[in-house]
Amino acid sequence: SVVSFFLYIQIGDNKIYFSCFFYLSLLIKNGIILSTVSKMKEVKNFLLKYLNLLKNLIIKNKNIIYMALPFIVMDVVTRMFGNSIGFYKVYRPFPNMFTLLYIYLFLGIVLNTNKKVSKISYLFFSILFLIMYLVNNVYYSMTSNYFSFNLLDSVSEGSPYFWSALKNCNILVYIFFIIIIGLIVLGYKSIKDSNKNTKNLIKVFITFIIIHTILPFLLGFTNDTLVWSTWKNPRNIYELYNDNNKSMRLSGLYEYTFRNFYITFIKVEEKNDDDLKFLEEEYNKDIKSIKNSYTGKFKGKNVIFLQLEGMDNWLITKQDTPTLYNMLNNSINFTNHYSFYTGGGSTFNSEFAVNTGFIVPYSYNRNAYSFNNNSFPYSLPNMFKSLNYSVNAFHMNKKEYYSRGINYKNWNYDNYYGLIDMYKYTDGENTLDRELILNEEYSNLMFNTENLFVDYIITYSPHLPFDNTRGVCKILYEEDNKDNEVPFRQMSEEECVRRQAKETDYFVSLLLEKLKENKLLDNTVLVVFADHYLYTLEDQTILDKYKNTSNNLINKTPFFIYDNGNTKKIINKVTSQLNILPTVLNLFGIEYNSNYYLGRDALANNYDPIVVFSDYSWYDGNVYVEGGEVTNKKYISKEELERKNILINEIAKKNDLTLKYNYFKKISE
Repeated sequence: SVVSFFLYIQIGDNKIYFSCFFYLSLLIKNGIILSTVSKMKEVKNFLLKYLNLLKNLIIKNKNIIYMALPFIVMDVVTRMFGNSIGFYKVYRPFPNMFTLLYIYLFLGIVLNTNKKVSKISYLFFSILFLIMYLVNNVYYSMTSNYFSFNLLDSVSEGSPYFWSALKNCNILVYIFFIIIIGLIVLGYKSIKDSNKNTKNLIKVFITFIIIHTILPFLLGFTNDTLVWSTWKNPRNIYELYNDNNKSMRLSGLYEYTFRNFYITFIKVEEKNDDDLKFLEEEYNKDIKSIKNSYTGKFKGKNVIFLQLEGMDNWLITKQDTPTLYNMLNNSINFTNHYSFYTGGGSTFNSEFAVNTGFIVPYSYNRNAYSFNNNSFPYSLPNMFKSLNYSVNAFHMNKKEYYSRGINYKNWNYDNYYGLIDMYKYTDGENTLDRELILNEEYSNLMFNTENLFVDYIITYSPHLPFDNTRGVCKILYEEDNKDNEVPFRQMSEEECVRRQAKETDYFVSLLLEKLKENKLLDNTVLVVFADHYLYTLEDQTILDKYKNTSNNLINKTPFFIYDNGNTKKIINKVTSQLNILPTVLNLFGIEYNSNYYLGRDALANNYDPIVVFSDYSWYDGNVYVEGGEVTNKKYISKEELERKNILINEIAKKNDLTLKYNYFKKISE
């Protein structure tokens, strides 16, 4: 059954009913069932009575409606400009309920104070949010992100772009700005003489507080455990409030303004003195990167980071993926690499690790993409920009997915180019990795022929479902058989996986060809790695044929650095996503403090190999340790075991506390 409920609210001497589900209330009244013909007359009479009541209510309270109009328009228009975000449509109840609640608060104050105070308070609220309307929409027009108060920390850096932002803003922002000013004037003139009514004012505040407390529960519950889709759970978004775009769409202009201000300036994070002391000691260690025979080997070259979706080791074969196979065997090949799965969006976890040098927390539930308000001054793009590289990211998916648009901006990428943000596809071709290159307008953005560049490219095609009746495998199956008059054959899951991996290999071959065409191949290094092993298979027994699946060593994946076959070297030491950034920085001769990353340069002579998995088990290439004990029957001295057990706890603690306290913000101040 559907329940229609009303909030009875008293503003001054006027009684107003706000229906949270108005259209549903028309369907229910004293048990009326629309499908019963005998009741239709009663329904008609009820509707007429309801509409007449509504009409009289509007006429009686038109001054309040005039006062409310500018606030309604400011909020709705602001959210409408963000329609491309694709999250929480403007008509959804939750943001509109918040907006009505704030209007109730504003007008409750206006109508229950004396005439002078009421007019001043109305102008105050109107001008304040007119400014917030303009700031949010100008900033969104320029950056595709709503304004956040934490941007005030860098206001001096953005000031040179102020007039440019105003001039290039969507003209509709200014048209509505003028309309809203007219509505504010109309609302101001509608304020009637009133007397201070303390009793009603108290009722307004109490009602506001109660309803404001209840509203978030209508969004459901937060995730108790990390799952990949946490980024789009409305309750998670509201509680964390770190994705500006989704938060605005979810809350509306007024709740967004106050909550964003609260999160930025008022909310106090609990701090533990021991935690802070630990971090002080860790980051006061001045450990500079140590030069070795690989230092600066690729200095002055372009670099493409190629993150391959689900490209497990067993998929790189001469038959299935010949291009990748050839590159792997003519590169610096890290044969004992682990892209370990840490829960809650493993693809983005690898992006986060490679770009920041840190990983999703070990000891508390926070997804990697929820740290987009943290400061990362030593991120991948920041380090390369110190040498005047342009740095851009490319992926098939839209920028809202995993909040990539906001995260890549936070890491200081010049742009995140989402293929389906920029081009319309109707036949699923966007899911084929080849389109990243065959769409020439898009792929031309990857190659800066005048300046040095860094590209971070994320592939997609070896993504589930692995079924030739749907998804990528279906498209490829139909393409392979379009000229063959043969009956449909159901492919096995493994066959689909291999065919989809072949599509990624085709993309890589196209990428190399385009680099060659642009005379960039000899001056470009490709850093190639998988985001995770193929855990998305429905039939996990397939993996048993190709790898150790008994413990976290199942996370073993390919990682190699290719410079057109000029450098061949096999590295057997253990590495993970956390080693990629410091290793690459050294190869490009970029000075850095290695203490600012969890991993170390894997090519260094003194590299101490170790990978720490999400359950605190670890592997150093010799022993696999779980619960502090060796489980793979390999020898390690008691002293060395104790040292490394302490080390892995320090690594995990440093990771978690650095992210929790946003410690790099303190370092960079």
